[in-house]
Amino acid sequence: MRQCLNENSYIKSIPAGIALSVLACAINSAFAADAIDLGAVGASGSGSSGSVPVAAKSAPSQSSLAARSAQSVISEEYIRNDLTPAADFSQVIQKAPGMWSVSPNGPGNGQTTTYFRGFADGDYTITFDGIPFQDTNSPTHHTWVFFPSQFLGGAVIDRSPGSASTLGPANFGGSINLLSRNLEPHKRTSVDASYGSWNTQYLGLEHETGQFGSDGSSNLLVNAHEMKSDGYQTLNSEKQDALSAKYNYAVSNDTALTLFASGIQLNANQPNTGNPTRAQVAQHGNNYLLQNTDPTQTNYSPYNFYYVSTDFVYAAITSNLGNGWKLDDKLYSYAYHNHQHYQNKAATPNTAAFNTAAIDKLNAYVTNGNIFRLNRETATGTLRTGLWSEVADTNRFQIPSNAITWQDQVLPNFHEKYTTTLLQPFVEYEYKFTKDLNITPGIKYASYNENFTQFADNGKTVGSLGGAPSVSHSHTYTTALPSLDAHYMIQQNWSAYVQYAMGSEIPPTNVFDAPGGNIGTTTPSMVKSRTLQIGSVWKSDQYTLDVDAYHIQKDNAYSSSPCTVNGVTDTCYYANGTATSQGVEAESNIVLGGGYSLYLNGTFGSTKYDASGQNAANAPSDTEVLGVDYKLASWDAGWFTQRIGKMYNDNGAYHEAITIDPFTVSNLFVNYTVKNLGGFAKQAKIQLGINNLFNNQSIVGVTAGTAGTASAPYVVSPNDQLVLLPERSMTLALKVDF
Repeated sequence: MRQCLNENSYIKSIPAGIALSVLACAINSAFAADAIDLGAVGASGSGSSGSVPVAAKSAPSQSSLAARSAQSVISEEYIRNDLTPAADFSQVIQKAPGMWSVSPNGPGNGQTTTYFRGFADGDYTITFDGIPFQDTNSPTHHTWVFFPSQFLGGAVIDRSPGSASTLGPANFGGSINLLSRNLEPHKRTSVDASYGSWNTQYLGLEHETGQFGSDGSSNLLVNAHEMKSDGYQTLNSEKQDALSAKYNYAVSNDTALTLFASGIQLNANQPNTGNPTRAQVAQHGNNYLLQNTDPTQTNYSPYNFYYVSTDFVYAAITSNLGNGWKLDDKLYSYAYHNHQHYQNKAATPNTAAFNTAAIDKLNAYVTNGNIFRLNRETATGTLRTGLWSEVADTNRFQIPSNAITWQDQVLPNFHEKYTTTLLQPFVEYEYKFTKDLNITPGIKYASYNENFTQFADNGKTVGSLGGAPSVSHSHTYTTALPSLDAHYMIQQNWSAYVQYAMGSEIPPTNVFDAPGGNIGTTTPSMVKSRTLQIGSVWKSDQYTLDVDAYHIQKDNAYSSSPCTVNGVTDTCYYANGTATSQGVEAESNIVLGGGYSLYLNGTFGSTKYDASGQNAANAPSDTEVLGVDYKLASWDAGWFTQRIGKMYNDNGAYHEAITIDPFTVSNLFVNYTVKNLGGFAKQAKIQLGINNLFNNQSIVGVTAGTAGTASAPYVVSPNDQLVLLPERSMTLALKVDF
């Protein structure tokens, strides 16, 4: 990551072209600061004054000396060199401390969920260049249609609710902050292609203009690619077409404009469940999912398919207003349109039962918003204030249908439209108590309003409504979220922090699916968390080391599991009791010499319900990552092994019902760059990637196929749905720069 510190102090004295690079760098840092105050990833240590320590330069993940909470910064070099071209953002972040996810259909070939500290997707915020994005029915995310690795120039993971200036709908657990690509000063056109296991093909074209225009005040990066794969699981194919563009313009030496736009179209054959049953695996093998021989079954391939499109655009302006004042404003819009068809119940074609056995499903929303920030730096500290405002319009339905004709029934299982209005004003003041000690109190006010129109259905949710075509209702959640942190520079290359912060999250909209649309007199509570943590960051030319300890109290979290309502498979939500997460985390990068460096991280902790002392689902007792990196001359190679410790899955309302044994996955990447080609090309890079090197195909998740009881919360069933690691896969890629 570029060093982006203190440039504004001399920006007025440099030409516009250089000012563009400085401002562009400042913009990326500012966007990261929307979630956390990123500050310096490196700092002068044992090397020359003002240099970035060697260990910090080579670290795939590390914290910042300016960090005021537990964080990890993922480098762009790791994304470009140690991931397959088909990777999505879940692969980018999963090697940071405590982070883990699994892609059962192969890396980048399907929807995945990332966990950390016992928090699942939906319990934390994800942003892109500081802009939160999420579903509107719950703050979850879709890894396969938002921000593939080609769009990303790094990531900052904050394992805390953050400070008052940390914006997002679900800072309950923390935030994952994806960063766009850094623009380059020189012109470049790149063509890259790859081929790998399961007929996975990737073809990409990228053009970087370099600085152009008056005094080099403009810069543009455009990326287009197509990825398609048969997938590891049988007949679970995917095709993704994606385009992104980022433009920077130096309006003046004090003001910069950034424009970004992206669009993705995905066609996929994944069924609604995405995982095989225990009986299917026993009969057909670990990769079994869909078949095309028996049209009476739910996993008949022609009955199951997705059409998903997304777009994401923003315009941002940053300006040094003088006298210590700085402005950062972002106007944005993004959309998600998922039209899915799937067979929900086994039935024979050309029968009455077949006409209602499939589901015609839509989840579509358009979100428009603005993030306004105003900072002032003085000799005594920094004032940060602003407002996040957002409006999202949603249309969702599920209609029983015929999987051959796709003739829908008159009445849906449910159909609802709603508007979500969100406001988050904030203020915080980072007070320079001494030269080395900063104390930052702050408060954020979060307001969410949901206006629902739920249409008459077949009785599954709101029902017939007594002949009325629809029912409307509104719900508003508000809360104040304080934060307080202290940051101390012990030495120039050693810092420490302590933080207390509150986070929140509103319930999923499914909790309002009640007869007549009436949820009664009590609106479900907003989820809140209270996080206390302490940590330290140290860097030198040979080592980086980040250590933190945390204690989190969580209120009334909602969990989900499959259930049957009026004979239809659905998802039911359960309000859990309070829980406590606590543990320690550490990561380090060690320069061994001769081009080698060693990366290590480890976590040890627990997430348990206070009433029972039982473990929460998908919260490993420990995680570890061991990575060896080699960079010398034209060679760049990396080997990363990740171990996920023992954890549990729930069975409906029963916790700690299913034990998931520890598992380990190793990935290997070898890159060779041919430089100074001369003539038609500048350089070429060849990459060999191997995921799951030792072919571990462990069961890493189980959804119980039968309901549990108090005496037997889980009994092995042939109907259990299994999440399995995909087998070893290989990718060979070539990238040529012109």
